[in-house]
Amino acid sequence: MTKKKSKKKSSQLLSKTLKWILVGGALVVVYCAYILFAPNFSVPNDEKTYLHITENSTFDDVISQLEKEANIVNTLSFRQVSAVLQYNKRIRPGRYEITPGMNNFQLIRLLRSGRQTPVKLTFNNIRTKEQLAGRLGKQLMADSLSIITLLNDSNFLLQYNLNPNTSVSLFIPDTYEVFWNIDAQKLFERMDKEYNKFWTDERKAKAAAIPLTLAEVSTLASIVEEETNNKTDRPMVAGLYINRLKMGMPLQADPTVKFSLGDFSIKRILRGHLQTDSPYNTYKIIGLPPGPIRVATPAGIDAVLNYAHHNYIYMCASEKLNGEHKFAVTWQEHLKNAKSYRQTLNEMNIH
Repeated sequence: MTKKKSKKKSSQLLSKTLKWILVGGALVVVYCAYILFAPNFSVPNDEKTYLHITENSTFDDVISQLEKEANIVNTLSFRQVSAVLQYNKRIRPGRYEITPGMNNFQLIRLLRSGRQTPVKLTFNNIRTKEQLAGRLGKQLMADSLSIITLLNDSNFLLQYNLNPNTSVSLFIPDTYEVFWNIDAQKLFERMDKEYNKFWTDERKAKAAAIPLTLAEVSTLASIVEEETNNKTDRPMVAGLYINRLKMGMPLQADPTVKFSLGDFSIKRILRGHLQTDSPYNTYKIIGLPPGPIRVATPAGIDAVLNYAHHNYIYMCASEKLNGEHKFAVTWQEHLKNAKSYRQTLNEMNIH
């Protein structure tokens, strides 16, 4: 073989080699682009899917959630990109939204950054600390045990000028945006900020004029709200209880008896119920009970702060059973109202 032919053959071989290298490189680029940018999660367009990653979650836990909640198309590609971007070595807790058509690169960048989608935290119609802790625990990474522990921790609550009886008054029902992985202590700090926003100077001045402490206002508001759902009646009921407080009369509020018994299904308070020995039984104690009998709402608190000024010291639910009350100044007038109410209960066989 001549040198000329040998050089030509070598040149052709080099050309073919370079061609295959370029083709192979192109294929690698295409594959990399595919595993990076191809949609990999078949989330329905009309649904929102979230990953909930705890502090103890492993990379395999994340994969399991993606398979279960996000309908991941190609698990291997997600593992490969995670390894390249080193996400599998650093799992950040939080709540992350997966959108339809999201690719591996988008999701891993989101997970690495820790950019969570906040939770819209809500809690309404809560009667006990246990219910409050349970409701919060269902919406957050913090479990109900960690929350109830702080609600009952006297030393911890001192910083908020509260105690285990009044601790629920720190929680003003509303909708709050918080991160899902907020811990119990940080949650209390956040609620304290919201509490101080709610208790404006104007509201504080109205409380002092009654006079009641902020916790006492929440306690009275909780009784008023349990007593009636009628918004018009609430300032009237609050005014009646305030009249009794100033006179040193027992509040004799039926809802406090239900709370002391731990039975909110009672429809009719009987004499036997009134004998319950409890600091929450306002038929036996003078003044307010030790703390709220439910988590008072802003509307309930404002009903107390803006209570109706009148001379009523007696009230009875209306025989119409529509949430309204009949108010009286004298005992005789009250007995007449009570008789009509009892007659209606008897006719309806409510015992």
